Amino acid sequence: MHRWTKIALMLAMDFAAIPLCFLMAMLLRLGDFETALSYGATPYVVVGFITVGVFILSDLYRAVIRFIDQTLLRATGIGLALAVVGAYAISFFWQGQALPRSALIIYWFVAFSYVVGSRLAVRTFLRKHLARRMPHKNLIAIYGAGKTGAQLAQAIRFSDKYRAVCFFDEKASLTYHNVAGLKVFHASRMAELAREVGIAMVVLAIPNASAERRRQIMHEAHEADLEVKMLRSVVELADDEAISARSIREIKLEDLLGRESVPPQLDLFARCVRGKNVLVTGAGGSIGSELCRQIMAQQPAVLYLLDHSEYALYTIEQELRIRFPAMEIYPCLGSVCNAPFVERIMQESRIATVYHAAAYKHVPLVEANMAEGIRNNVVGAQVVAAAAAKFRVQTCVLISTDKAVRPTNIMGASKRIAELVFQAAALQPGNATTFCMVRFGNVLGSSGSVVPLFRKQIEEGGPITVTHPEIMRYFMLIPEAAQLVIQAGAMAKGGEVFVLDMGEPIKIVDLARTMIDLAGLEEKTPDNPNGNIEIRYVGLRPGEKLYEELLIGDAVESSEHPRIMRTTEYSLEQPVLDRLLGKLMSACETRESGAIKTAMRELVREYTFSEPSFADEPAVAVTEFCKS
Repeated sequence: MHRWTKIALMLAMDFAAIPLCFLMAMLLRLGDFETALSYGATPYVVVGFITVGVFILSDLYRAVIRFIDQTLLRATGIGLALAVVGAYAISFFWQGQALPRSALIIYWFVAFSYVVGSRLAVRTFLRKHLARRMPHKNLIAIYGAGKTGAQLAQAIRFSDKYRAVCFFDEKASLTYHNVAGLKVFHASRMAELAREVGIAMVVLAIPNASAERRRQIMHEAHEADLEVKMLRSVVELADDEAISARSIREIKLEDLLGRESVPPQLDLFARCVRGKNVLVTGAGGSIGSELCRQIMAQQPAVLYLLDHSEYALYTIEQELRIRFPAMEIYPCLGSVCNAPFVERIMQESRIATVYHAAAYKHVPLVEANMAEGIRNNVVGAQVVAAAAAKFRVQTCVLISTDKAVRPTNIMGASKRIAELVFQAAALQPGNATTFCMVRFGNVLGSSGSVVPLFRKQIEEGGPITVTHPEIMRYFMLIPEAAQLVIQAGAMAKGGEVFVLDMGEPIKIVDLARTMIDLAGLEEKTPDNPNGNIEIRYVGLRPGEKLYEELLIGDAVESSEHPRIMRTTEYSLEQPVLDRLLGKLMSACETRESGAIKTAMRELVREYTFSEPSFADEPAVAVTEFCKS
């Protein structure tokens, strides 16, 4: 029906029923029809008009019947009370005889019962009708019969998309209890009831559950052929009104990795950005682009984007212009190794803050292209640091990596040298720029992360390739990493290395298994030959370590932020650094890997490397090709 047709139907029903409600009240008060009819038809018609008029003014007829709740009781009760008062006042004009006051009070109860009862009856009918029409796939169970689960169950009652049929919970004390109109069953019966009732999906309503527990529940649900979803966030659940069918979302990989992000401290977040001219190098990369998004949200005066990839620069520029149309953005296409180019940007644009994220980060590629990797990572850092000091930039932050700690590969060693360059710049007398470094591990979803690779391998049917069964890495989300970088830079005094709290390291093979489970598939093993995706071990790549570290020494202290640690590590004086860098660049000119690694070790004393073995031949072949 059209909306106005429904309203007209309700009005017609009430115009017919409400006078009868008043007649029933008079009969209950006076005891017989004859006395009740002696007042004539006028009082019944007038009471009906008064009551319906008050209901119209109280918007009772605008309520959608399927979604009515306790507000119906309040609106009906207040409306009838006003109608009773009005009817009693008008009754004095009827033959000078007032209607019995007690009859009007009785009328309030009779009419209240009619209005509420009729609406609830129609609501029940409509919900049952919709439930019969609802596709089988929309039958869901809620995992967690606590406060959050109860709120979700109440919200889903008003949803055309989902129909909740029961709760699952691990607490035996709740078994067979009724919560929000649904029966609670023990979690061990999930598979059994899914088959019997036809449940297609389970929604996790346990916001405080650990990532390990979420993984376990998801695994159990997938074994029962159930799809798994969860509520959006704990922040959203802080407001009861925020819970609705739209609160249900897909489970993401980060939900299962045991890391809760910490909201940024707003004073730190804006200190080096708001109202300032900011430059981000490597602006088109994974970290650089997210830094740009976070910076723009803090309203800088101008944001300069520097990247040597035309497509990456174009992509982030277009995104930012759409999201922040009123902000000033200047894309700068070029290399951080081009000193005149970088100096011109800093001089003409009066840059106040620099985030130097430009670097080659892919370990095997840099290992196979040593000279270019070193030139980009080391010379780029030299150019940025020198230009920042020359034009008195206020803050200059280097984005580093956990692979710079006791490196076993060229990429990690080159990033450690970049740290040494920034540390030496911070020690220069009369320096007006605050230099610092921020070091963290892998970020989920970055261009160099294993996550996109694993996702692609799963989509192609496998196998997933893992280098070693014991290899472990730290992981964090790109937005959180960018937020912490900005906040760390705001705390810098000069020369510090800030280390982000990465939580506990994760085995890469466990990450692979989690992604298989998240896709609703099974690992193919000798014990489970009918599984979908095989995990295949392919051996460590050249320069790859089983474990990554975040600190070289032990001198670490806390900072203003609970997720950021501060440390001061060994540095080289500028003359020594310049001499050793000269030797390294001369070695890069020869493109001899042995000479390059020897020069590297003089600069980074904890750098270790092994000579290529038979297993390394493919990488060596690539290196020889690149040399030629």
